[in-house]
Amino acid sequence: MEVLLKNTNWDERYSEPGYTYGTDPNEFLVSVINKIPMGKVLSLAEGEGRNAVYLASLGYEVTGVDGSEVGLQKAVKLATARGVTFTTIHADLDNFEIQADQWDAIIACYCHVPSDIRIPLHEAAVRGLKAGGVFVLEAFSKEQLDYGTGGPQSLDLLMALDELKQELAGLEMIHAVKIVREVMEGSRHTGLASVVQILGIKP
Repeated sequence: MEVLLKNTNWDERYSEPGYTYGTDPNEFLVSVINKIPMGKVLSLAEGEGRNAVYLASLGYEVTGVDGSEVGLQKAVKLATARGVTFTTIHADLDNFEIQADQWDAIIACYCHVPSDIRIPLHEAAVRGLKAGGVFVLEAFSKEQLDYGTGGPQSLDLLMALDELKQELAGLEMIHAVKIVREVMEGSRHTGLASVVQILGIKP
Protein backbone atom coordinates (compact mmCIF):
# COMPACT_ATOMS: atom_id res chain seq x y z
CA MET A 1 0.00 0.00 0.00
CA GLU A 2 2.93 2.29 0.53
CA VAL A 3 5.62 2.78 -2.04
CA LEU A 4 8.84 4.03 -0.50
CA LEU A 5 12.34 3.84 -1.90
CA LYS A 6 13.22 1.53 -4.74
CA ASN A 7 15.42 -0.54 -2.43
CA THR A 8 12.52 -1.30 -0.10
CA ASN A 9 11.78 -4.99 -0.54
CA TRP A 10 8.02 -4.90 -0.88
CA ASP A 11 7.86 -8.43 -2.27
CA GLU A 12 9.43 -9.60 0.98
CA ARG A 13 7.10 -7.52 3.12
CA TYR A 14 4.01 -8.70 1.27
CA SER A 15 5.21 -12.30 1.60
CA GLU A 16 4.56 -12.08 5.34
CA PRO A 17 1.42 -13.88 6.59
CA GLY A 18 -1.82 -11.93 6.40
CA TYR A 19 -2.42 -8.56 4.81
CA THR A 20 0.07 -5.89 5.84
CA TYR A 21 -2.47 -3.03 5.85
CA GLY A 22 -5.56 -5.17 6.39
CA THR A 23 -8.35 -5.97 3.96
CA ASP A 24 -10.72 -3.12 4.77
CA PRO A 25 -10.60 -0.04 2.54
CA ASN A 26 -9.02 3.22 3.61
CA GLU A 27 -11.45 5.15 5.84
CA PHE A 28 -11.00 8.46 4.03
CA LEU A 29 -11.73 6.80 0.69
CA VAL A 30 -14.92 5.33 2.13
CA SER A 31 -15.94 8.71 3.54
CA VAL A 32 -15.79 10.38 0.10
CA ILE A 33 -17.08 7.53 -2.04
CA ASN A 34 -20.27 9.43 -2.90
CA LYS A 35 -18.08 12.11 -4.53
CA ILE A 36 -16.40 9.64 -6.91
CA PRO A 37 -18.19 9.35 -10.26
CA MET A 38 -18.93 5.84 -11.48
CA GLY A 39 -16.49 4.75 -14.17
CA LYS A 40 -12.78 4.03 -14.54
CA VAL A 41 -10.63 4.35 -11.42
CA LEU A 42 -6.84 4.18 -11.24
CA SER A 43 -5.36 3.23 -7.86
CA LEU A 44 -1.70 4.16 -7.40
CA ALA A 45 0.40 1.94 -5.10
CA GLU A 46 -2.50 -0.46 -4.69
CA GLY A 47 -0.46 -3.06 -2.83
CA GLU A 48 -2.52 -6.02 -1.61
CA GLY A 49 -5.80 -4.82 -3.05
CA ARG A 50 -7.96 -3.55 -0.22
CA ASN A 51 -9.03 -0.32 -1.93
CA ALA A 52 -9.37 -1.76 -5.42
CA VAL A 53 -11.52 -4.63 -4.15
CA TYR A 54 -13.76 -2.18 -2.30
CA LEU A 55 -14.20 0.01 -5.37
CA ALA A 56 -14.80 -3.00 -7.63
CA SER A 57 -17.47 -4.27 -5.23
CA LEU A 58 -19.37 -1.01 -5.82
CA GLY A 59 -19.24 -1.37 -9.59
CA TYR A 60 -16.22 0.74 -10.50
CA GLU A 61 -13.89 -0.40 -13.29
CA VAL A 62 -10.63 -0.44 -11.35
CA THR A 63 -6.99 -0.65 -12.36
CA GLY A 64 -4.46 -1.07 -9.57
CA VAL A 65 -0.78 -0.29 -10.12
CA ASP A 66 1.99 -1.43 -7.81
CA GLY A 67 5.69 -2.23 -7.91
CA SER A 68 5.28 -5.49 -5.98
CA GLU A 69 4.17 -8.53 -7.93
CA VAL A 70 3.67 -10.42 -4.65
CA GLY A 71 1.34 -7.69 -3.40
CA LEU A 72 -0.69 -7.77 -6.58
CA GLN A 73 -0.97 -11.56 -6.43
CA LYS A 74 -2.47 -11.21 -2.96
CA ALA A 75 -4.76 -8.50 -4.32
CA VAL A 76 -6.10 -10.91 -6.93
CA LYS A 77 -6.69 -13.54 -4.23
CA LEU A 78 -8.61 -11.01 -2.16
CA ALA A 79 -10.69 -10.01 -5.17
CA THR A 80 -11.49 -13.63 -5.94
CA ALA A 81 -12.51 -14.24 -2.33
CA ARG A 82 -14.83 -11.22 -2.47
CA GLY A 83 -16.27 -12.19 -5.85
CA VAL A 84 -14.99 -9.19 -7.81
CA THR A 85 -12.36 -8.50 -10.45
CA PHE A 86 -10.06 -5.64 -11.30
CA THR A 87 -7.05 -5.05 -13.54
CA THR A 88 -3.56 -5.19 -12.07
CA ILE A 89 -0.46 -3.56 -13.53
CA HIS A 90 2.98 -4.44 -12.17
CA ALA A 91 5.04 -1.28 -12.63
CA ASP A 92 7.23 1.15 -10.72
CA LEU A 93 5.56 4.54 -10.43
CA ASP A 94 8.67 6.36 -11.63
CA ASN A 95 8.12 4.99 -15.14
CA PHE A 96 4.37 4.31 -15.19
CA GLU A 97 2.59 6.42 -17.80
CA ILE A 98 -0.75 7.96 -16.93
CA GLN A 99 -2.38 8.82 -20.22
CA ALA A 100 -4.27 12.10 -20.44
CA ASP A 101 -8.04 12.37 -20.03
CA GLN A 102 -8.56 8.67 -19.32
CA TRP A 103 -9.79 8.33 -15.74
CA ASP A 104 -12.96 9.21 -13.86
CA ALA A 105 -10.99 9.00 -10.60
CA ILE A 106 -7.44 8.44 -9.41
CA ILE A 107 -6.73 7.45 -5.83
CA ALA A 108 -3.44 7.55 -3.95
CA CYS A 109 -3.70 6.15 -0.42
CA TYR A 110 -0.34 6.18 1.37
CA CYS A 111 1.53 6.34 -1.91
CA HIS A 112 4.84 7.59 -0.54
CA VAL A 113 7.56 8.08 -3.13
CA PRO A 114 10.54 10.45 -3.30
CA SER A 115 9.63 13.99 -4.31
CA ASP A 116 11.43 13.69 -7.66
CA ILE A 117 8.95 10.92 -8.51
CA ARG A 118 5.92 12.27 -6.63
CA ILE A 119 5.82 15.70 -8.25
CA PRO A 120 5.64 14.51 -11.89
CA LEU A 121 3.36 11.65 -10.83
CA HIS A 122 0.84 14.06 -9.32
CA GLU A 123 1.07 16.38 -12.31
CA ALA A 124 0.43 13.40 -14.59
CA ALA A 125 -2.53 12.36 -12.42
CA VAL A 126 -4.17 15.75 -12.95
CA ARG A 127 -3.71 15.43 -16.71
CA GLY A 128 -4.97 11.85 -16.56
CA LEU A 129 -8.35 12.78 -15.14
CA LYS A 130 -11.32 13.43 -17.39
CA ALA A 131 -13.23 16.67 -16.89
CA GLY A 132 -15.22 16.15 -13.71
CA GLY A 133 -12.80 13.46 -12.57
CA VAL A 134 -11.84 13.17 -8.92
CA PHE A 135 -8.46 12.79 -7.21
CA VAL A 136 -8.41 11.25 -3.72
CA LEU A 137 -5.31 11.20 -1.53
CA GLU A 138 -4.52 10.34 2.05
CA ALA A 139 -0.92 10.18 3.21
CA PHE A 140 1.27 10.81 6.22
CA SER A 141 2.27 14.43 6.76
CA LYS A 142 5.78 15.55 7.59
CA GLU A 143 4.71 15.83 11.23
CA GLN A 144 4.13 12.06 11.30
CA LEU A 145 7.77 11.64 12.34
CA ASP A 146 6.68 12.81 15.81
CA TYR A 147 4.08 10.04 16.12
CA GLY A 148 5.90 6.84 15.18
CA THR A 149 2.73 5.01 14.20
CA GLY A 150 3.66 4.08 10.65
CA GLY A 151 4.99 5.48 7.44
CA PRO A 152 8.36 6.57 6.08
CA GLN A 153 11.13 7.92 8.27
CA SER A 154 12.28 10.41 5.63
CA LEU A 155 10.89 13.93 5.33
CA ASP A 156 11.21 13.76 1.55
CA LEU A 157 8.80 10.83 1.48
CA LEU A 158 6.25 12.56 3.70
CA MET A 159 3.86 15.20 2.43
CA ALA A 160 2.97 18.83 3.13
CA LEU A 161 -0.38 20.33 2.25
CA ASP A 162 1.02 23.44 0.56
CA GLU A 163 3.31 21.32 -1.62
CA LEU A 164 0.44 19.02 -2.59
CA LYS A 165 -1.70 21.97 -3.65
CA GLN A 166 1.08 23.11 -5.97
CA GLU A 167 1.66 19.62 -7.38
CA LEU A 168 -2.08 19.19 -7.98
CA ALA A 169 -2.63 22.62 -9.52
CA GLY A 170 -5.50 22.37 -11.95
CA LEU A 171 -7.82 20.67 -9.48
CA GLU A 172 -10.61 22.40 -7.61
CA MET A 173 -9.94 21.50 -3.98
CA ILE A 174 -13.14 20.32 -2.29
CA HIS A 175 -11.31 19.02 0.77
CA ALA A 176 -7.67 19.72 1.60
CA VAL A 177 -6.62 19.34 5.22
CA LYS A 178 -3.90 18.19 7.57
CA ILE A 179 -5.37 16.44 10.58
CA VAL A 180 -4.48 14.07 13.39
CA ARG A 181 -6.62 10.95 13.43
CA GLU A 182 -6.59 7.33 14.56
CA VAL A 183 -5.39 5.17 11.68
CA MET A 184 -6.10 1.46 12.12
CA GLU A 185 -4.94 -0.33 8.97
CA GLY A 186 -3.31 -3.69 9.58
CA SER A 187 -0.07 -4.02 11.52
CA ARG A 188 1.87 -1.19 9.86
CA HIS A 189 -0.54 1.76 10.23
CA THR A 190 -1.80 1.65 13.82
CA GLY A 191 -2.49 4.53 16.18
CA LEU A 192 -2.75 8.29 16.29
CA ALA A 193 -1.22 9.77 13.13
CA SER A 194 -0.75 13.07 11.32
CA VAL A 195 -2.16 12.82 7.82
CA VAL A 196 -2.99 14.97 4.84
CA GLN A 197 -6.21 14.45 2.91
CA ILE A 198 -7.11 15.72 -0.54
CA LEU A 199 -10.33 15.53 -2.53
CA GLY A 200 -9.99 17.47 -5.75
CA ILE A 201 -12.10 17.70 -8.89
CA LYS A 202 -10.83 18.50 -12.36
CA PRO A 203 -13.01 21.26 -13.84
